[in-house]
Amino acid sequence: MSDELPLLSVRELKALVDASGRPFASVLVVKKLTAKNASNGNPFLTLDLGDRTGSFGCTLFSDGAVFDTVKAAGEGGVLRVEGRIDYYQGRLSPKLLKVASLSEEELGAPGLIDNLVEVAPEPASELWAEFQHFIDAIKHDELRMTVRGIFEEVGEVFKWTPAAVAMHHAYRHGLLEHTIHMARACKALLPLYPEVDADLAMAGILIHDTGKTVEYEGSLATKRSRKGILQGHVVLGYQLARKHGIKSRLDAERLERLEHIVLSHQGEPEWGAAVYAATPEAVFVSMIDNLDAKMGMVQRTLRQANDTSDFSERLPGLSTVLLTKPLTPKT
Repeated sequence: MSDELPLLSVRELKALVDASGRPFASVLVVKKLTAKNASNGNPFLTLDLGDRTGSFGCTLFSDGAVFDTVKAAGEGGVLRVEGRIDYYQGRLSPKLLKVASLSEEELGAPGLIDNLVEVAPEPASELWAEFQHFIDAIKHDELRMTVRGIFEEVGEVFKWTPAAVAMHHAYRHGLLEHTIHMARACKALLPLYPEVDADLAMAGILIHDTGKTVEYEGSLATKRSRKGILQGHVVLGYQLARKHGIKSRLDAERLERLEHIVLSHQGEPEWGAAVYAATPEAVFVSMIDNLDAKMGMVQRTLRQANDTSDFSERLPGLSTVLLTKPLTPKT
């Protein structure tokens, strides 16, 4: 590998203007890797590479020199790469020319992992302390005990789990951040909707995605676990709610409504909901979940934006690009 090229972050690579063909070097994590076969039967890989500043996709064919190294590294592998800048349909998609997996000793270099792992912008310790206050504020004793019991079981994993593999809050502590943002929105909006039971809505928000603590696994790259694939976080979260609701002697009607919030919070069956929201609290939680998921995409895109373009790349979750240029201050 060449020692002459400076290491560039993903944000720096995306900020380059008219850079097709320019050589580069980076240290990146394999975020996602899928093995496929072309129509002629030849194998190829599609992969997402990234660091804490962003990610990009590229394709590797089996006749390339780096194919075996990348395939052997797998998801979560850390690679030192060299290549040339290229684009596909307007998105960064470099040609990789040289790849080497980092050794355990190299992974221990000061600051390396911190540069690779994207984390929530708010300190996790502060988010977790605020989270405890939201639990304590639930006035109904058995409902509060139900929520407390769930987080006594999954809390340590919940603190660092991402909220998604790719779509929103897809970074360390992302699930905690997403849930706190929803709880803040819930507290602000409840006075507008007296039909919604405040304790039930807040409990539903705090536990709605707890199944993701079982659905996802991995430290440097997130992927779905066996249970995540076979059952999904909605069913896994329902199981947690039922288990601890019964253990806390929560009355049957509240338990049914709490379970329904978990089962319906995804909004649409095509998005993963088991049923449509059919109680005031379930509709309320589902809408807040959708709001924060989309605004989470906006916030992350703005954090990763550069000064070279007024718009982001197309965001699948929003079905559009995003205007990232700040609003001109009034003079």
